[in-house]
Amino acid sequence: MRVVIAGSSGLIGTALVSSLRSDNHDVVRLVRRSTAGPDESRWDPDQDRLDLSVLQGADAVVNLCGVGIGDKRWSGSYKQAIRDSRIVATDVLAEAVASQKVPVLANASAVGYYGDTGDKIVDEDSPAGTDFLATTCRDWEIATEPARKAGARVVNLRSGVVISPHGGMLGRLRRLYSFGLGGRLGNGRQYFPWISLEDECDAIKFALTNSELSGPVNLTGPAPVTNAQFNDAMSRAVHRPAPWIVPGFALEALIGEFAKSGILGGQRAIPAALEKAGFSFRHNTIGEALAAALG
Repeated sequence: MRVVIAGSSGLIGTALVSSLRSDNHDVVRLVRRSTAGPDESRWDPDQDRLDLSVLQGADAVVNLCGVGIGDKRWSGSYKQAIRDSRIVATDVLAEAVASQKVPVLANASAVGYYGDTGDKIVDEDSPAGTDFLATTCRDWEIATEPARKAGARVVNLRSGVVISPHGGMLGRLRRLYSFGLGGRLGNGRQYFPWISLEDECDAIKFALTNSELSGPVNLTGPAPVTNAQFNDAMSRAVHRPAPWIVPGFALEALIGEFAKSGILGGQRAIPAALEKAGFSFRHNTIGEALAAALG
């Protein structure tokens, strides 16, 4: 395949580019800086600038753009950046996919679409939530409509938290747990939808080639866990106790609004669409994913 990828420098994008190229696919990266080679094309979604010729002959476009939701405290301006970095880039790419008749658009989204669902199991047919992350994900997915209406097969990749040996959430937590400073967050009963980085990349590649997949697809491991269960699994993985409890009110005071919806809330999301389509996970439990990531 010839695959054009936006957001290729992030945690998932970097791994996906490497995985696609190892399978001998032709990958073109959309970058916002000066290009460093023939496999890159400069674009500026904020200015609606994209060289449409780069999409000619492409079999698929993958859009992974978006600033990190937990990188900064949620001020009004940062919440706007979270929305704009996702929705504006998707607007530009969906219109380009439509105009160039690219067959497939795989566009990032997140299980935050469902809001805080408690212990209720949610799949791709479950309704959207109403908090900031949920409405952002809803509008993010709506922005793909021009491509869908033009006949492209659009897959909305509703990812959980990606477990990676480098960077991401695990990169922040690994040192804390290694020094015995890990612990439960809030009451620990909130669900933690996870997926290993290898399965994330495999699932995206699976979505690019499997015509059964269209619309929302949960990219989560088959066995979601609570925060307390994740804490126990991390403790076992690093062979250190993790006895601490961080009260919810302390997290909200320290982190702000993100703590309530992004840490103290969660989704018991299952990958129903992937499993129905026959996808096979490398890591079926959080213990397997942590063992692979932490070595």
